[in-house]
Amino acid sequence: MRKSDFLAALGDALQGLPKRDINQSIEYYSEILDDQMEDGIREEDAVAELGDPKEIAKQILMDTALPKLMRAKGKPARTLRAWEIVLLILGAPVWASLLIAAASVLFSLYITIWAVIVSLYAVNLTFALGAVLGLIQGGIFLFAGNYMAAIFYFGAALACLGITVLLFFGFNKMTGKLVALSNQFVLWIKSLFLKRRNTK
Repeated sequence: MRKSDFLAALGDALQGLPKRDINQSIEYYSEILDDQMEDGIREEDAVAELGDPKEIAKQILMDTALPKLMRAKGKPARTLRAWEIVLLILGAPVWASLLIAAASVLFSLYITIWAVIVSLYAVNLTFALGAVLGLIQGGIFLFAGNYMAAIFYFGAALACLGITVLLFFGFNKMTGKLVALSNQFVLWIKSLFLKRRNTK
């Protein structure tokens, strides 16, 4: 892929962002490619080293604040006529309540993902506390001379400790996947505000 094709594909993938942001991104990657070519790297190799323009656009989208995307999408492409403004005002009770309901559902889904992550570590912490309390209770029974109860509590503490360690590694893996899911969710929400256009 040549530099011009790469920059065109990047600009196309960023359609819907504010024009100023699109131009800044194109200029930034154009300068990177120019620097690499000045260092003696072939144009195609320099472009290949940067990667897929769609993936770069996804990262730029992730770094763009949602309010900025909403403002850019909220600007009308043309001046509204008087009858369109009247219809918008009259329909506001319907479309505004639907918009608020949709935003609430999306926000709830995002919060749910993070609530699951917090819950996983709360469970792990509970087993860790069980291990500590089991050791303390076992020690109390040991000093009191109740050896059977002490053995029971020490055993329970070791079991809780083993479960804590196993869950910690499992939950870390699950948390990584849930964080990736939350990032994809945010990316999807942001993509709703982008106007996808295919430039021929």
